[in-house]
Amino acid sequence: MAFGIRGLRRTFTNIITNDMAIDLGTASTLIYIEGQGVVLKQPSVISYRVSDRSIVAVGDEAKEMYGRTPSGLESVKPMKDGVVSDFALVEEMLRYFMHLQQKRGLMGHPRVLVSVPTGITAVESRAVKDSVERAGAREVYLVYEPLAAAIGVDIDVLSPSANMVIDIGGGTTEIAVIALAGIVANGSARIGGDEMDEYIQRWMKNVYHLDIGVNTAENIKKNVGSAFVLDEEKYMEVRGMEIDSGIPKSIKIGSSEVREALKEPVKMIVQAVKDTLRKTKAELSNDIVDKGIVMTGGGSLLNGLSDLIQEETNIRVTVAENAEESVVRGAGKILANLEIYEKVIMKGEEE
Repeated sequence: MAFGIRGLRRTFTNIITNDMAIDLGTASTLIYIEGQGVVLKQPSVISYRVSDRSIVAVGDEAKEMYGRTPSGLESVKPMKDGVVSDFALVEEMLRYFMHLQQKRGLMGHPRVLVSVPTGITAVESRAVKDSVERAGAREVYLVYEPLAAAIGVDIDVLSPSANMVIDIGGGTTEIAVIALAGIVANGSARIGGDEMDEYIQRWMKNVYHLDIGVNTAENIKKNVGSAFVLDEEKYMEVRGMEIDSGIPKSIKIGSSEVREALKEPVKMIVQAVKDTLRKTKAELSNDIVDKGIVMTGGGSLLNGLSDLIQEETNIRVTVAENAEESVVRGAGKILANLEIYEKVIMKGEEE
């Protein structure tokens, strides 16, 4: 689909739609509509019958079923590392989410702007567009997640002065140095909130011989997880199944233990940040030192992660307000100001 602002500004006299910005993430899907704000934030999870792949539940309801489904049902995450892993299920999930937002009785299909990771391939980006179009979109446009995140936290991405953003989602960590509406240096790690949960699950098995579900692991991360030494240790009770006996068991764990469990994925994120800084030209590095680094995405909320990155880089690091919504809010701002942000939209040759 050829890109052009004239095409983006077509008017349809008898058709009214809710144009949407979508952050299609590995862990969660968020939808933003101009004038309404973030209207949807639900897990990127879908449940279906194995026999005929008919959909049983989507989003919050499907996540409640995750790891609990009886024989004949499956609850899965159809996104992997920020890109589509199951085209049909992503299409069904998007159709459900998008139709929730369309006002009753109105005809037509929305324009949709979707954020994607910087490492996305041409085949993967085409798959995203096809899935969104089949889910009901009239036109689909893509923008790189770090650019959308930067715009979402009111960074002037059109300026020649450089800014650095670290966006940690469910499946990937995207690091970008942005100037003149483009990404001038970037790095990524296939580590995000979901992988952190998996590391906690493995650690509980190896250390306590306790089998816990992914939702329990996520709760551990949010409640007592940390990447940096805390002023006061936190504790919580964890329930799981003892592997050897198969008997339910409860134990008490502290934040220092969870910090040990997350040591490897946190190290990978820090290393990706350092690698990106090394690839950045001196003039741009000076801008970053002056302005500091901004962190966005749900993964940036891990306790102490910003402090660790600041200590490792000697650059001030701040976590954006409403960090989980930065990408979708930025995408929404782009969609509402297409003439201003035309240059940040991915062109056909990038896809």
